Amino acid sequence: METVAIQHIEDRTPRFFPPAPRVPQTPGLVQGDSSSFMDENDDSFRELFDSSHQQLDILCSGDKDGNIYFNIFGIFPIGKVNIRDIAFRSPLVENHASYQLMDASICKMALSSDICHIMVLCSGVLTEIGSEASDTFESHLQGFHSLVLDCSIFQERKNELHQVARQASNAEHLFEVIRKSIDVMSKQWSDAMHMYHEKFNTLSTLIVDHGLDSSPQEEFLSLLGGARTSPPVHQFLVTSLGEAGLKRVGKAVSGARKELQKIVLDHLQPAAEMIAFRMGELRGLSKWRARYKGIGLEESLIDDATEKAGMLLVQIERFIRILSSVVQQFSKNFNWLLKCVKVLMSEPSDQLLPFSSELVIIFLKFLYDQDPIGTLLQDTKLLNIEVDSETMQRVAELAYFGGFLDSEYLKRTLATEFQQLESWYASYLQCLFA
Repeated sequence: METVAIQHIEDRTPRFFPPAPRVPQTPGLVQGDSSSFMDENDDSFRELFDSSHQQLDILCSGDKDGNIYFNIFGIFPIGKVNIRDIAFRSPLVENHASYQLMDASICKMALSSDICHIMVLCSGVLTEIGSEASDTFESHLQGFHSLVLDCSIFQERKNELHQVARQASNAEHLFEVIRKSIDVMSKQWSDAMHMYHEKFNTLSTLIVDHGLDSSPQEEFLSLLGGARTSPPVHQFLVTSLGEAGLKRVGKAVSGARKELQKIVLDHLQPAAEMIAFRMGELRGLSKWRARYKGIGLEESLIDDATEKAGMLLVQIERFIRILSSVVQQFSKNFNWLLKCVKVLMSEPSDQLLPFSSELVIIFLKFLYDQDPIGTLLQDTKLLNIEVDSETMQRVAELAYFGGFLDSEYLKRTLATEFQQLESWYASYLQCLFA
C-alpha cells in the first residue's frame, strides 16, 4: 500500500448533519454480548476516514486469474485491470510484434511511491498476437515475466479520486445502517403480528366448531352493530382471549410501534437523508466534466442515484404515516374489545379508553387479516401496492415540474425501493473508474 499526500478537501456533511447513525442493535442482544459483532461505542469507522483527510492510501492486490485490484483506504474499489487483456511489446525478441500473456497469474506487485507506475511479477505464456499456433521460441515464452504498467491517472486525479471515494465509502456504511434497520424492524413487527394472529386465529376455529359459516370480521361487525353475542365470539372473548390476553397483544403491538419509530427516527431516516446529501454532492462534482468524467463520474448516472435516494425518503415518510395510522386503529379495536370483555363478564367499563366505531369498522375490513406494515418491509418485485389513479396522475404531472421521472415508485415497498438503490449503487461501483 502506498500513501500520497493530497490537498485538504472538506467534507461538508458534518456542517448539516449530526454524526452518522450507527447500525441498530439486534433484538435480544445487549451491549457487550459476545454474539454481537459491533460495539455500539466503536468509532473505528469514523476514525478511519477522519485520519485520511490529508492522504491517499491505495492498496493493490492480484489473483491467479491475472486481475489487479486497486482500493482506496484498502476497502473502496477504484479500478481493476486484467493483464491477460493487455497488448505490449517484449524486449526479449527483436521483432516489433505485439504480445499478450496467456493464462497469466499474479505473483507479486509493487506500487511506486509516486503512484504513477506499478511493477508486476507474474507467470504465464507470452504469446504473439495474431501468430499461428507454433512451438517456436519467438512465438511462445513460458515462465515468469516482469511488467511495468502506467497508472499515472492516480497521480493526476488523486484529489478527485480521494474526494469521490470518501463520499462513496461513507455511503456504503449508511447502506449497511439502512439494511440492518429494515431487517430489525421486520423482525420486531413480525413477532408482534405472530402473537396477534396466534390469539385471534382461535376465533376462526371456534366458528367452525359451532357449525357457523360466517367470518370473524362478520361476527365482530355484528357485535359492533348491537346484535346478540354469538356463542363462538362469547367463548373467544371470555375464555380464549380474555382481558389478560388482550392486554398482552395490545402491549406487543404498541411496543413494536415504539421500537419501529425509534429505529426510523434514530437510524433509518438519518441514514437515508445523509445518502441523499452525499449523492447530491457527487452530482455537483459530476458537472465538472473536465475533472471527474475521466474517473467515471457520469452525470446521467448520478442523476439516477439522486432520484432513487429521493424516492427512498418519500417511502420512509409514507411508512411513518402508515405505521401511525395502523397502530392507532389497532389500539381503538383493542379498546372496543376490552369493553366487550368487561360487559360480558359484568364488570364496570366506565374507566376504559374511548373508541371510534368508524376506526373499528375500518380495522375489521382492511386490517384484521392484512398487514400493510409487514408488506412495506418485504423486498419483493411481485408485489404491487395499490395506489389510487388520482394520486398516480398527480405524481406523473409532478415530473414536468422537476419531480421524479419514475412515477411507479409508490407501488413499490420500502424494502424494494432500498434494494433498487443498493443494487444500482453496487453496479455503479463496478464500472466506476474502470
